[in-house]
Amino acid sequence: MTETNKNFVGYEYKEVSASRNLEGVYADGYPNFGWQLDGGSYGRLKFKRDRKIRNKAELSRLQREFEAKVSEIENLERSITSGAQAAALTVGLIGTAFVGGATFAFIYGNMISLMIVLALPGFVLWGLSYLLYNKVKVKKSNVAEPLIDRKYDEIYEVCARAHTLSEV
Repeated sequence: MTETNKNFVGYEYKEVSASRNLEGVYADGYPNFGWQLDGGSYGRLKFKRDRKIRNKAELSRLQREFEAKVSEIENLERSITSGAQAAALTVGLIGTAFVGGATFAFIYGNMISLMIVLALPGFVLWGLSYLLYNKVKVKKSNVAEPLIDRKYDEIYEVCARAHTLSEV
């Protein structure tokens, strides 16, 4: 066997799509499963690892657990803004219906009093949609943040178990 064959390492490669706020989690987590960061940009991280890594099956299982927990964090973070957006859009659309009614009352009937009665709640609802967005976002954030912190703790436990396996 020649010297070059002894030192040969066959790699497997993995590319991960990560949101900006979770890139660090992936970059810190994957080395515990035997992966080495091999570059990346704009939310795409590239990793490589030795194909003949020891404990590969268990490391792969732990890696899937890690990825599932990171996905749960992404979903929790998304739920904070999605609920707030839905509430704000609903109130904003109702306000738009009132303003639309006011517009039709003026254009087609020249009913200024009805236009005022319909326009005022429409404008108020438009303003309230912004305030509602902020209120719902804070409320959902207060519920989601402890869950997110718990998921990070679970991720670190999985990474610690994987780290001990990859060092063996």
